[in-house]
Amino acid sequence: MHRITMVLATVLLVSGFAAGAAHPFSIHDMLAMQRVSDAQVSPDGKWVLHGLRTTDLEANKGRTDLWLTAIDSGDSRQLTTDPASDYNGRWSRRQIYFLSTRSGASQVWKIDPAGGEAQQVTDLPLDVTSLSVSADGGYLAFSMDVFVDCDTLQCTADRLAAREESKVTGRVYDKLFIRHWDTWKDGRRSHVFTMPAGGGEPTDVMAGMDADCPAKPFGGPEDYTFAPDGRSVVFAARVAGDGEPWSTNFDLYLNQGGKRTNLTEDNAAWDAQPVFSPDGTRLAWLSMTRPGFEADRFRIRSMTWPGGKARTLTEGWDRSPGSITWSRDGKRVYAIAGNLGQRSLFAVDPDSGAVSTLIEQGTVRSVDEVADRLVYSMDTLNSPVELFSAQLDGTGVKQISYFNLDHLSVASMGAAEQFTFKGWNDETVHAYIVTPADFDPNKKYPVAFLIHGGPQGSFGNSFHYRWNPQAYAGAGYAAVMVDFHGSTGYGQEFTDSISGDWGGKPLEDLKKGLASALKRYPWMDADRVCALGASYGGYMINWIAGNWPDRFDCLVNHDGILDQRSMYYETEELWFPEWEHGGTPWDVPEAYETHNPVNFVKNWKTPMLVVHGALDYRVVEAQGMATFTALQRKGIPSKLLYYPDENHWVLKPQNSIQWHDTVIDWLDEWTAK
Repeated sequence: MHRITMVLATVLLVSGFAAGAAHPFSIHDMLAMQRVSDAQVSPDGKWVLHGLRTTDLEANKGRTDLWLTAIDSGDSRQLTTDPASDYNGRWSRRQIYFLSTRSGASQVWKIDPAGGEAQQVTDLPLDVTSLSVSADGGYLAFSMDVFVDCDTLQCTADRLAAREESKVTGRVYDKLFIRHWDTWKDGRRSHVFTMPAGGGEPTDVMAGMDADCPAKPFGGPEDYTFAPDGRSVVFAARVAGDGEPWSTNFDLYLNQGGKRTNLTEDNAAWDAQPVFSPDGTRLAWLSMTRPGFEADRFRIRSMTWPGGKARTLTEGWDRSPGSITWSRDGKRVYAIAGNLGQRSLFAVDPDSGAVSTLIEQGTVRSVDEVADRLVYSMDTLNSPVELFSAQLDGTGVKQISYFNLDHLSVASMGAAEQFTFKGWNDETVHAYIVTPADFDPNKKYPVAFLIHGGPQGSFGNSFHYRWNPQAYAGAGYAAVMVDFHGSTGYGQEFTDSISGDWGGKPLEDLKKGLASALKRYPWMDADRVCALGASYGGYMINWIAGNWPDRFDCLVNHDGILDQRSMYYETEELWFPEWEHGGTPWDVPEAYETHNPVNFVKNWKTPMLVVHGALDYRVVEAQGMATFTALQRKGIPSKLLYYPDENHWVLKPQNSIQWHDTVIDWLDEWTAK
């Protein structure tokens, strides 16, 4: 553990805090946390390979290194130390393969688990963006962005270089997307390639496909996997020819010996995350049933391999897994799914489909097995991600890693508590509160009322790096978070209930949830309350401004929608508004107007801080600027915090500090009574 302590002490000093100096939690503590990610258990069951991200405030970015943590002792050692980022580590039989930018481009490297110098494996003319290794260690699979009509990687590289040198800057598009999330489309597609681990020419298993794998913008190596023969690949991609911005029809494809087969052609909805059983006799994956709905329930499906008939394992289970993996004996499928404000770990019987809960509390991020124990990573409202183990039935939980122990011991946090109340139609709704740091029940505290985005999302039991309630607790606020109708983890009917009713049931839940919290916790000051939200939460702030205008002392709107109709024409993923509003604005114009905040600007009166990023192509900057224009024209106290270099999220560390300082100063200004 001594190496962890040394690293943490360094981080504390860099972040401006001296180790041992007690203080309320703040954005500086959040940035100083070591972020454990991408945990991978070694084939011999002795080690967990994982990323560890540290934040460099001077460089204004994060850096990830690979670490090994011993499962039995918890001892950790740093495996890579290069100033560049090393990430996406994967075990082979005698080597660890990983991606690194240390050569000036993202390429595949390898290193002996015992240590020593890393060796470069690929020197390709394009960046490698994700990585997987076959079970026998003989082949690598990785992704790169290529022009589909190019026969070689160099062709793509040459075309990009020619564009860079050209004095012509215009681009001609003949189909959507023209831009996605935070990136303008340039004609390239993310394709999966394979090559022998010992070297050789990469083979494009998606050659000629006008499709992406991994899916953009957030897909990774979970989108593809080696088949049992260690050479063939199964991958998930949106079906070619469908209107990409209004389609969620992803299928699983098998490339075997250069021949591609669509394995899920019968399903017009989303199929994702293929995983093979250890003995190679079964393929399992996640599958939705309703085309065009990104928040539909994922079922677990499976088929015997090869050529078996697909069947659904979890039709009767009203939870939607976000990831699955097989047990090492193939007798269980482990599933991680939202569950009543948690992200719980479940075991699914691959024959009967019976589901049992293993780890209920907290937010589980990954899972694997070692002999008779589970090994998983998890975070909570009071702790960043750490490594844990438990018996196979979920009992006997032991924490393995303590990367943030020293820092957590000096940063005073609030206590988290979940409660329920009767919301819309007297149905049970869940919520969390976090007490102010250094809480005194005899004092009265102002309230930060946090509204989650999605809208099919959740403010659950997790350690968030953008909307962390502890940042408000450390500033002396009680944080209240309601998982209103439409939130995930409470059954699909509850999630579905928000579609077509954005300003109805959720607003009623928010009203009743805040009233319930103020009654339940008398130390909350009902006369000093501000509401904050981003994305759908930002939409709700605008909706509240016009439909609940007398409740709050101030509002904070981050990347929120003002006008539903113009939003449709400005955004990129059109399947989302078309599902939520029941069609296009020219077919069902009334659906876009029923809960449209712009129609209620006449009622606005509450002071509002507006935050928006120029690179947000999901909710474009015009929505934020229009909101600020309306506030200013009406003479309502308001501010605009604008980021020319941020997307839907604020990611740069220094910008994150400014964001938190500006937001909390705004709350302080309007709750100082």
